[in-house]
Amino acid sequence: VLKNPVLSVLRDINFSSILKQSNFIKRDIGKSPYLIILHFLYMFIINKRISTFMKQSSDSYKKDVYYRLLKNSKYNWRKLLLLSSVKLISKLHILQKAADTRVLIIDDTVEIKRGKFMEGSCRNLWNNKEHRTVKGLNIVSLNYSDCYTDMMLDFSINYNRNQIVNVNENYFHHKSNAYKRRVEGNNSKNNLALQMVNRVLKSGIYADYLLVDSWYAKPNFIYEIKEKGLDVIVRLSKSNRIWQFTGKYKTLERLYTRVKSHKSSKLGNYNSIKYSYVSTTTTHKTLGRIKIVFIKTKDNLIPIVSTNINLSDIEIINTYKKRWNIEQGYKDLREYFQFGKEENRIYEALIARITLSFLAYNLTSYINRINNEPQTLGELFRNLECQLETLAIS
Repeated sequence: VLKNPVLSVLRDINFSSILKQSNFIKRDIGKSPYLIILHFLYMFIINKRISTFMKQSSDSYKKDVYYRLLKNSKYNWRKLLLLSSVKLISKLHILQKAADTRVLIIDDTVEIKRGKFMEGSCRNLWNNKEHRTVKGLNIVSLNYSDCYTDMMLDFSINYNRNQIVNVNENYFHHKSNAYKRRVEGNNSKNNLALQMVNRVLKSGIYADYLLVDSWYAKPNFIYEIKEKGLDVIVRLSKSNRIWQFTGKYKTLERLYTRVKSHKSSKLGNYNSIKYSYVSTTTTHKTLGRIKIVFIKTKDNLIPIVSTNINLSDIEIINTYKKRWNIEQGYKDLREYFQFGKEENRIYEALIARITLSFLAYNLTSYINRINNEPQTLGELFRNLECQLETLAIS
Protein backbone atom coordinates (compact mmCIF):
# COMPACT_ATOMS: atom_id res chain seq x y z
CA VAL A 1 0.00 0.00 0.00
CA LEU A 2 1.39 3.39 -0.98
CA LYS A 3 1.73 5.92 1.84
CA ASN A 4 1.23 9.63 1.38
CA PRO A 5 4.52 11.14 2.65
CA VAL A 6 3.23 14.73 2.75
CA LEU A 7 0.10 13.86 4.72
CA SER A 8 2.16 11.72 7.12
CA VAL A 9 4.49 14.62 7.94
CA LEU A 10 1.58 17.05 8.41
CA ARG A 11 0.04 14.64 10.90
CA ASP A 12 3.38 14.22 12.71
CA ILE A 13 3.70 17.98 13.29
CA ASN A 14 0.00 18.36 14.23
CA PHE A 15 -0.66 20.70 11.32
CA SER A 16 -4.34 21.15 12.23
CA SER A 17 -3.28 22.74 15.54
CA ILE A 18 -0.84 25.05 13.70
CA LEU A 19 -3.69 26.17 11.42
CA LYS A 20 -5.88 27.06 14.41
CA GLN A 21 -3.05 29.05 16.01
CA SER A 22 -2.58 30.89 12.70
CA ASN A 23 -6.26 31.94 12.54
CA PHE A 24 -7.33 29.61 9.72
CA ILE A 25 -11.09 29.18 10.25
CA LYS A 26 -13.40 27.01 8.15
CA ARG A 27 -16.39 29.37 8.28
CA ASP A 28 -14.50 32.05 6.34
CA ILE A 29 -14.20 29.91 3.20
CA GLY A 30 -16.82 27.16 3.65
CA LYS A 31 -14.31 24.30 3.33
CA SER A 32 -11.61 22.86 5.56
CA PRO A 33 -8.45 25.04 5.30
CA TYR A 34 -6.43 21.88 6.07
CA LEU A 35 -7.67 20.12 2.93
CA ILE A 36 -7.37 23.18 0.71
CA ILE A 37 -3.76 23.76 1.81
CA LEU A 38 -3.08 20.05 1.32
CA HIS A 39 -4.34 20.41 -2.27
CA PHE A 40 -2.04 23.41 -2.80
CA LEU A 41 0.93 21.39 -1.50
CA TYR A 42 0.05 18.63 -3.97
CA MET A 43 -0.16 21.22 -6.76
CA PHE A 44 3.32 22.55 -5.97
CA ILE A 45 4.93 19.14 -5.55
CA ILE A 46 3.43 17.67 -8.74
CA ASN A 47 3.95 21.08 -10.40
CA LYS A 48 0.40 21.69 -11.60
CA ARG A 49 -1.60 24.89 -11.87
CA ILE A 50 -4.99 25.15 -10.16
CA SER A 51 -6.86 24.65 -13.45
CA THR A 52 -4.81 21.55 -14.40
CA PHE A 53 -5.17 20.10 -10.90
CA MET A 54 -8.95 20.57 -11.07
CA LYS A 55 -9.13 18.69 -14.37
CA GLN A 56 -6.98 15.79 -13.17
CA SER A 57 -8.30 15.31 -9.62
CA SER A 58 -11.86 14.17 -9.00
CA ASP A 59 -11.57 15.37 -5.38
CA SER A 60 -10.64 18.96 -6.21
CA TYR A 61 -12.80 21.92 -5.21
CA LYS A 62 -14.16 24.69 -7.39
CA LYS A 63 -11.72 27.43 -8.34
CA ASP A 64 -13.42 29.98 -6.05
CA VAL A 65 -12.62 27.87 -2.97
CA TYR A 66 -8.88 28.03 -3.68
CA TYR A 67 -8.91 31.76 -4.41
CA ARG A 68 -10.98 32.57 -1.32
CA LEU A 69 -8.28 30.96 0.81
CA LEU A 70 -5.50 32.86 -0.96
CA LYS A 71 -7.22 36.26 -0.71
CA ASN A 72 -8.37 36.06 2.91
CA SER A 73 -6.97 38.98 4.92
CA LYS A 74 -7.42 37.35 8.37
CA TYR A 75 -4.97 34.47 7.99
CA ASN A 76 -1.54 34.70 9.60
CA TRP A 77 0.60 33.09 6.90
CA ARG A 78 3.84 34.10 8.63
CA LYS A 79 2.85 32.26 11.80
CA LEU A 80 1.84 29.20 9.77
CA LEU A 81 5.26 29.01 8.09
CA LEU A 82 7.25 29.68 11.27
CA LEU A 83 5.33 27.28 13.54
CA SER A 84 5.52 24.46 10.99
CA SER A 85 9.27 25.12 10.55
CA VAL A 86 9.80 25.02 14.33
CA LYS A 87 8.07 21.62 14.50
CA LEU A 88 10.06 20.21 11.56
CA ILE A 89 13.40 21.45 12.93
CA SER A 90 12.63 20.07 16.41
CA LYS A 91 12.07 16.64 14.84
CA LEU A 92 15.51 16.85 13.21
CA HIS A 93 17.31 17.13 16.56
CA ILE A 94 17.70 13.36 16.90
CA LEU A 95 19.52 13.29 13.52
CA GLN A 96 21.79 16.25 14.26
CA LYS A 97 25.30 15.84 15.66
CA ALA A 98 26.80 18.12 18.29
CA ALA A 99 29.51 19.14 15.81
CA ASP A 100 27.01 20.26 13.14
CA THR A 101 27.03 24.02 12.61
CA ARG A 102 23.54 25.50 12.50
CA VAL A 103 23.21 28.81 10.69
CA LEU A 104 20.59 31.39 9.81
CA ILE A 105 21.02 33.04 6.41
CA ILE A 106 19.53 36.37 5.34
CA ASP A 107 19.35 37.16 1.64
CA ASP A 108 17.05 38.80 -0.88
CA THR A 109 16.03 37.95 -4.41
CA VAL A 110 14.25 39.85 -7.18
CA GLU A 111 11.48 38.01 -9.03
CA ILE A 112 10.54 39.60 -12.36
CA LYS A 113 6.84 40.49 -12.68
CA ARG A 114 5.42 42.09 -15.81
CA GLY A 115 1.84 42.66 -14.56
CA LYS A 116 0.64 46.27 -14.60
CA PHE A 117 -1.50 46.06 -11.46
CA MET A 118 0.36 43.67 -9.15
CA GLU A 119 0.43 44.93 -5.57
CA GLY A 120 3.91 44.97 -4.06
CA SER A 121 5.64 45.04 -7.44
CA CYS A 122 8.16 47.86 -8.05
CA ARG A 123 10.11 49.32 -10.96
CA ASN A 124 13.87 49.83 -11.12
CA LEU A 125 14.90 46.82 -9.04
CA TRP A 126 18.43 45.59 -9.73
CA ASN A 127 18.50 41.94 -10.80
CA ASN A 128 21.92 40.29 -10.34
CA LYS A 129 21.05 37.43 -12.66
CA GLU A 130 19.91 39.70 -15.51
CA HIS A 131 22.49 42.42 -14.72
CA ARG A 132 19.89 45.13 -15.29
CA THR A 133 17.00 46.90 -13.58
CA VAL A 134 13.66 45.12 -13.83
CA LYS A 135 10.05 45.38 -12.69
CA GLY A 136 9.16 42.85 -10.01
CA LEU A 137 9.16 41.81 -6.35
CA ASN A 138 12.08 42.23 -3.96
CA ILE A 139 11.76 39.37 -1.45
CA VAL A 140 13.91 39.35 1.70
CA SER A 141 13.99 35.89 3.29
CA LEU A 142 15.47 34.04 6.26
CA ASN A 143 16.78 30.51 5.81
CA TYR A 144 17.89 27.83 8.30
CA SER A 145 20.62 25.30 7.51
CA ASP A 146 22.31 22.58 9.57
CA CYS A 147 24.70 21.43 6.78
CA TYR A 148 22.26 18.76 5.54
CA THR A 149 18.79 20.34 5.54
CA ASP A 150 17.66 23.82 4.48
CA MET A 151 14.36 25.44 5.41
CA MET A 152 12.77 28.79 4.62
CA LEU A 153 11.61 30.34 7.91
CA ASP A 154 10.27 33.79 7.04
CA PHE A 155 10.12 36.44 4.30
CA SER A 156 9.05 40.01 3.62
CA ILE A 157 8.41 41.93 0.41
CA ASN A 158 10.42 45.16 0.34
CA TYR A 159 9.28 48.22 -1.65
CA ASN A 160 11.31 50.99 -3.24
CA ARG A 161 9.98 54.43 -4.24
CA ASN A 162 8.68 53.10 -7.55
CA GLN A 163 5.71 50.97 -6.49
CA ILE A 164 3.43 50.12 -9.41
CA VAL A 165 0.38 49.94 -7.13
CA ASN A 166 0.39 51.56 -3.68
CA VAL A 167 -0.30 48.63 -1.34
CA ASN A 168 -1.53 51.01 1.38
CA GLU A 169 -4.43 52.32 -0.72
CA ASN A 170 -6.74 49.43 0.25
CA TYR A 171 -8.26 49.89 3.69
CA PHE A 172 -7.58 47.26 6.32
CA HIS A 173 -7.94 47.53 10.08
CA HIS A 174 -4.61 48.54 11.59
CA LYS A 175 -4.54 45.41 13.77
CA SER A 176 -5.25 42.97 10.93
CA ASN A 177 -2.63 40.57 9.60
CA ALA A 178 -3.10 42.00 6.10
CA TYR A 179 -2.41 45.58 7.23
CA LYS A 180 0.72 44.62 9.21
CA ARG A 181 2.08 42.62 6.28
CA ARG A 182 1.45 45.44 3.80
CA VAL A 183 3.04 48.28 5.81
CA GLU A 184 6.18 46.35 6.82
CA GLY A 185 7.49 46.53 3.25
CA ASN A 186 8.15 50.26 3.70
CA ASN A 187 10.95 49.39 6.16
CA SER A 188 14.55 49.04 5.01
CA LYS A 189 15.88 45.58 4.20
CA ASN A 190 18.10 45.69 7.29
CA ASN A 191 15.10 46.42 9.53
CA LEU A 192 13.09 43.63 7.90
CA ALA A 193 16.02 41.26 8.47
CA LEU A 194 16.27 42.26 12.15
CA GLN A 195 12.54 41.70 12.65
CA MET A 196 12.75 38.25 11.05
CA VAL A 197 15.72 37.20 13.19
CA ASN A 198 13.85 38.43 16.29
CA ARG A 199 10.79 36.33 15.48
CA VAL A 200 12.84 33.21 14.76
CA LEU A 201 14.91 33.44 17.95
CA LYS A 202 11.76 34.05 20.03
CA SER A 203 10.19 30.94 18.48
CA GLY A 204 12.97 28.83 20.03
CA ILE A 205 15.01 27.99 16.93
CA TYR A 206 18.72 27.75 17.82
CA ALA A 207 21.57 28.75 15.52
CA ASP A 208 25.31 29.25 15.96
CA TYR A 209 25.75 32.06 13.42
CA LEU A 210 23.91 34.48 11.18
CA LEU A 211 25.37 34.72 7.66
CA VAL A 212 24.73 37.79 5.50
CA ASP A 213 26.25 39.38 2.41
CA SER A 214 27.77 42.83 2.08
CA TRP A 215 24.40 44.62 1.65
CA TYR A 216 23.55 43.92 5.31
CA ALA A 217 27.12 44.48 6.54
CA LYS A 218 26.44 47.61 8.59
CA PRO A 219 28.04 47.95 12.05
CA ASN A 220 24.74 48.79 13.79
CA PHE A 221 22.99 45.79 12.21
CA ILE A 222 25.78 43.40 13.27
CA TYR A 223 25.83 44.94 16.77
CA GLU A 224 22.07 44.45 17.24
CA ILE A 225 22.30 40.80 16.16
CA LYS A 226 25.28 40.25 18.48
CA GLU A 227 23.26 41.73 21.37
CA LYS A 228 20.68 38.98 20.83
CA GLY A 229 23.37 36.37 21.56
CA LEU A 230 23.97 35.38 17.94
CA ASP A 231 27.43 35.62 16.34
CA VAL A 232 27.63 37.02 12.82
CA ILE A 233 29.85 36.07 9.87
CA VAL A 234 29.55 38.60 7.09
CA ARG A 235 31.24 39.70 3.91
CA LEU A 236 32.21 43.37 4.17
CA SER A 237 31.68 46.07 1.60
CA LYS A 238 34.89 47.96 0.87
CA SER A 239 33.51 51.25 2.14
CA ASN A 240 35.89 53.40 4.14
CA ARG A 241 32.94 55.58 5.13
CA ILE A 242 31.09 52.65 6.78
CA TRP A 243 34.08 50.64 7.99
CA GLN A 244 36.56 52.64 10.07
CA PHE A 245 38.66 50.78 12.66
CA THR A 246 40.39 52.08 15.78
CA GLY A 247 44.17 52.27 15.97
CA LYS A 248 46.79 53.08 13.35
CA TYR A 249 45.31 51.05 10.49
CA LYS A 250 41.78 52.40 10.03
CA THR A 251 40.69 51.09 6.61
CA LEU A 252 40.35 47.59 5.15
CA GLU A 253 43.02 48.31 2.53
CA ARG A 254 45.57 49.44 5.12
CA LEU A 255 44.76 46.49 7.38
CA TYR A 256 45.24 44.07 4.47
CA THR A 257 48.52 45.68 3.37
CA ARG A 258 49.87 45.47 6.91
CA VAL A 259 48.80 41.88 7.63
CA LYS A 260 50.03 40.64 4.23
CA SER A 261 53.50 42.02 4.93
CA HIS A 262 53.64 40.42 8.41
CA LYS A 263 51.98 37.02 7.86
CA SER A 264 52.29 34.42 5.13
CA SER A 265 49.12 33.64 3.16
CA LYS A 266 47.60 30.16 3.00
CA LEU A 267 46.05 28.58 -0.09
CA GLY A 268 42.54 27.22 -0.59
CA ASN A 269 40.00 26.51 -3.31
CA TYR A 270 36.23 26.63 -3.76
CA ASN A 271 35.22 24.38 -6.66
CA SER A 272 37.43 25.65 -9.50
CA ILE A 273 38.26 28.97 -7.82
CA LYS A 274 41.69 29.11 -6.21
CA TYR A 275 42.42 31.70 -3.54
CA SER A 276 44.86 32.69 -0.81
CA TYR A 277 43.82 33.93 2.61
CA VAL A 278 45.27 35.70 5.61
CA SER A 279 43.64 37.04 8.79
CA THR A 280 43.94 39.64 11.51
CA THR A 281 42.12 40.60 14.70
CA THR A 282 41.25 44.27 15.14
CA THR A 283 38.94 46.59 17.08
CA HIS A 284 35.87 48.42 15.79
CA LYS A 285 34.35 51.23 17.86
CA THR A 286 30.82 49.72 17.63
CA LEU A 287 31.56 45.99 17.52
CA GLY A 288 34.64 45.73 19.72
CA ARG A 289 37.10 42.92 18.86
CA ILE A 290 36.45 41.21 15.53
CA LYS A 291 38.37 38.85 13.27
CA ILE A 292 38.79 39.62 9.56
CA VAL A 293 39.81 36.97 7.03
CA PHE A 294 41.02 38.48 3.75
CA ILE A 295 40.40 36.14 0.81
CA LYS A 296 42.33 37.03 -2.35
CA THR A 297 41.21 35.54 -5.66
CA LYS A 298 42.61 36.33 -9.08
CA ASP A 299 40.26 39.31 -9.47
CA ASN A 300 38.92 40.22 -6.03
CA LEU A 301 39.79 40.88 -2.42
CA ILE A 302 36.97 39.56 -0.19
CA PRO A 303 37.06 40.57 3.51
CA ILE A 304 34.95 38.34 5.79
CA VAL A 305 34.32 39.38 9.40
CA SER A 306 33.47 37.13 12.33
CA THR A 307 32.28 38.45 15.68
CA ASN A 308 33.59 35.19 17.17
CA ILE A 309 37.35 35.78 17.25
CA ASN A 310 38.07 32.25 18.51
CA LEU A 311 37.23 30.63 15.16
CA SER A 312 40.12 29.60 12.92
CA ASP A 313 40.45 31.12 9.45
CA ILE A 314 39.27 27.96 7.72
CA GLU A 315 36.28 27.63 10.08
CA ILE A 316 35.18 31.17 9.18
CA ILE A 317 35.60 30.50 5.45
CA ASN A 318 33.81 27.13 5.53
CA THR A 319 30.95 28.51 7.61
CA TYR A 320 30.48 31.49 5.29
CA LYS A 321 30.37 29.15 2.28
CA LYS A 322 27.06 27.88 3.69
CA ARG A 323 25.51 31.22 2.70
CA TRP A 324 25.28 29.86 -0.83
CA ASN A 325 22.74 27.28 0.42
CA ILE A 326 20.06 29.96 0.17
CA GLU A 327 20.98 30.62 -3.48
CA GLN A 328 20.52 26.91 -4.20
CA GLY A 329 17.27 27.10 -2.23
CA TYR A 330 15.95 29.87 -4.48
CA LYS A 331 16.97 27.85 -7.53
CA ASP A 332 15.11 24.73 -6.28
CA LEU A 333 12.07 26.81 -5.32
CA ARG A 334 11.85 28.25 -8.82
CA GLU A 335 12.43 24.92 -10.56
CA TYR A 336 10.20 22.66 -8.46
CA PHE A 337 7.83 24.70 -6.28
CA GLN A 338 6.43 27.43 -8.57
CA PHE A 339 8.26 30.21 -6.70
CA GLY A 340 8.40 33.31 -8.90
CA LYS A 341 5.43 32.12 -10.99
CA GLU A 342 2.82 33.87 -8.84
CA GLU A 343 0.40 35.86 -11.00
CA ASN A 344 -1.90 37.18 -8.27
CA ARG A 345 -2.60 40.90 -8.32
CA ILE A 346 -3.85 40.95 -4.73
CA TYR A 347 -1.12 41.29 -2.10
CA GLU A 348 -2.62 38.76 0.33
CA ALA A 349 -2.80 36.11 -2.40
CA LEU A 350 0.81 36.83 -3.31
CA ILE A 351 1.92 36.32 0.31
CA ALA A 352 -0.14 33.12 0.50
CA ARG A 353 1.38 31.66 -2.68
CA ILE A 354 4.97 32.40 -1.62
CA THR A 355 4.30 30.94 1.84
CA LEU A 356 2.86 27.75 0.34
CA SER A 357 5.90 27.44 -1.97
CA PHE A 358 8.20 27.74 1.05
CA LEU A 359 6.10 25.27 3.07
CA ALA A 360 6.22 22.69 0.25
CA TYR A 361 10.01 23.20 0.02
CA ASN A 362 10.42 22.70 3.80
CA LEU A 363 8.31 19.54 3.82
CA THR A 364 10.27 18.10 0.90
CA SER A 365 13.61 18.95 2.56
CA TYR A 366 12.43 17.26 5.77
CA ILE A 367 11.22 14.13 3.94
CA ASN A 368 14.58 13.92 2.17
CA ARG A 369 16.47 14.20 5.48
CA ILE A 370 14.52 11.46 7.28
CA ASN A 371 14.89 9.06 4.36
CA ASN A 372 17.49 6.36 4.96
CA GLU A 373 19.07 7.16 1.61
CA PRO A 374 18.97 10.94 1.06
CA GLN A 375 18.80 12.06 -2.58
CA THR A 376 19.31 15.33 -4.37
CA LEU A 377 16.23 17.50 -4.08
CA GLY A 378 15.56 16.99 -7.79
CA GLU A 379 15.55 13.18 -7.47
CA LEU A 380 13.33 13.31 -4.39
CA PHE A 381 10.98 15.76 -6.10
CA ARG A 382 10.51 13.42 -9.07
CA ASN A 383 9.86 10.46 -6.73
CA LEU A 384 7.30 12.42 -4.71
CA GLU A 385 5.66 13.59 -7.92
CA CYS A 386 5.24 9.97 -9.06
CA GLN A 387 3.92 8.88 -5.65
CA LEU A 388 1.36 11.66 -5.40
CA GLU A 389 0.14 11.18 -8.97
CA THR A 390 -0.29 7.46 -8.26
CA LEU A 391 -2.23 8.10 -5.05
CA ALA A 392 -5.91 8.92 -5.09
CA ILE A 393 -5.63 12.50 -3.88
CA SER A 394 -8.13 13.41 -1.20
